[in-house]
Amino acid sequence: MTEIASWAKKMQQYFIAGTSSQFILYGNIFDYVPVRDRNRLEFISLRTFLNDVMFAPFDVVIFYDRGKGIRVKKGQEEFRRFLSGYDTFNHTNYATFMGNLPREPKVAIDLIDRFIQLNLQKVKFSENDRNADGTLKSYTIPVKIAIVIDYAQYVVPRGELMQMVGNTSEVLIKILDWASDPAITNAHVATCLITENLQELNTLLIESPYNTKIKLPMPDENELADYCRFLSERMPDYHEYCKIEPRLLGAGMLGLTKAGVNSIISFAIKNKQELNPKILSQNKKSYIEKECNDLLEFIESPYNLDMVAGHRAAKQWLKEDAELIRNGKLRSIPMGYLLTGGIGTGKTFLANCWAGELGIPFVKFKNFRDKWQGSTEGNLEKIFTVLDALGQVIVFIDEADQSTGKREGGGGDSGVSGRVYSMLAQKMSDTKNRGKIIWILATSRPDLLEVDLKRQGRLDVHIPLFAPQTDEDRNELFKVVAKKSGSDLKDEDIPTLPTGLSSLGGNEMEALLVRAHRQFDLHKTDETLAEILKNLLKDFRPSAYTAALEYMDLIAVKECTDSMFLPEKYKSMTPEELDEKIEHVKHRMSI
Repeated sequence: MTEIASWAKKMQQYFIAGTSSQFILYGNIFDYVPVRDRNRLEFISLRTFLNDVMFAPFDVVIFYDRGKGIRVKKGQEEFRRFLSGYDTFNHTNYATFMGNLPREPKVAIDLIDRFIQLNLQKVKFSENDRNADGTLKSYTIPVKIAIVIDYAQYVVPRGELMQMVGNTSEVLIKILDWASDPAITNAHVATCLITENLQELNTLLIESPYNTKIKLPMPDENELADYCRFLSERMPDYHEYCKIEPRLLGAGMLGLTKAGVNSIISFAIKNKQELNPKILSQNKKSYIEKECNDLLEFIESPYNLDMVAGHRAAKQWLKEDAELIRNGKLRSIPMGYLLTGGIGTGKTFLANCWAGELGIPFVKFKNFRDKWQGSTEGNLEKIFTVLDALGQVIVFIDEADQSTGKREGGGGDSGVSGRVYSMLAQKMSDTKNRGKIIWILATSRPDLLEVDLKRQGRLDVHIPLFAPQTDEDRNELFKVVAKKSGSDLKDEDIPTLPTGLSSLGGNEMEALLVRAHRQFDLHKTDETLAEILKNLLKDFRPSAYTAALEYMDLIAVKECTDSMFLPEKYKSMTPEELDEKIEHVKHRMSI
């Protein structure tokens, strides 16, 4: 008996029970599908699996996509007979040149629909079974038909209802009918739409109650181990270059597709390169970033929390959480963190340092927004699929107030902002992911972040960061920034900051060091780097946007979830006093 994947069993059960005859397959659709027959494990493509395994009992199997047009994989003679009659009435020659069947969606879907409709009318007369008047009884005997529409997002793309006119609407209506018309659903007709991202399909299809959406998951650790064993038996020189046993290799490959595993192992063997854990880690990260179309970036930080100047309470909290994560105490881990504070307070650097403290993947969202309808949501869906497959991962979103969307969306973005917000909010609140997907959002304007997104249960811990509050802390930060900027100055050579620069932030310190390096490297003076830096400090003018910076500090205080993170001057401030102060600063900013 053939063993198939759980998603395929679900599809099979729904069809046999008559619950659904139309299926939308999305997710990991370009990967190999495992099939076990008589204890023999094989891995085949999804399209081959549908044709040879899932739709094996069907009489006719038709594949269609805009690139290749209609291809009849099974039951060519049955379809040719239909085309002969069609040609007679429509003055076409499809039956003669079946390799030249239409590619344009309206013509192709209309042709397939006519084949289905004609099939419903087929009758058979019984020689041994007659009516009372002696005439032969007739029985409807439609053949079993399976239709597979590949790259369905190009056939029925997402679009506003008012824009669905002409050919696009006709195609959509026919496909919706295939799922809802009882005459079709009761006639052993199965339709299957394949798309990588569900969000790129037309909304009417996504929301239809008559079809079944089935997500093809990324492979887990056991499936990857099975696939590595499968490759070890078939790839020459596998054991010479791959020294990691399949079980450990499967664990190390989490987050990859089986196709990705194949590429990495094949590359190593063909280039006579030993596949050790270090090479595996490098190749895995590169492949996942490529698979995500560079929407995600793996952060390999050379820093750790000991390199963070100041922010003692924040460092203590994050160090304790890092220890809990390493020890598997996931019930104690927040769903997420919100890092707030003014420009230059070190939000991104703190996240990078925590990445260096942890032993699990740490990824950063890049720009996943796209100008095309449905592409932004599709990009986000792709990212979520990879995050789920990584097993355990820290996700960092910088400038979160700009990236995470709004509940109501915007009038100029066709609702994209609202859909992005909804998708993120749902993912971030899924408690099944506690300790598995840990979110860090950073912003200097948390007041622009949707309240529901930053609430407890999504971002449990709000950590405000502030510019150094004492001369000692400022000078400590100046030394850290000097090392980070590549300066070869020794600690004792770094000048002490003047007391008048109490508002100096990390970004301004870095700018000062860049100017000093520039002057030194251009050889415009015989002064040492330390002397140049000291002179620049005398003439340096701090930021003039004092009201804006104060406002960022105050709203960071307002967002704080634990007073241990606050400087002393804010700890005693009541909520009423804080609100009054915020309104006063807002008034100053509007002048």
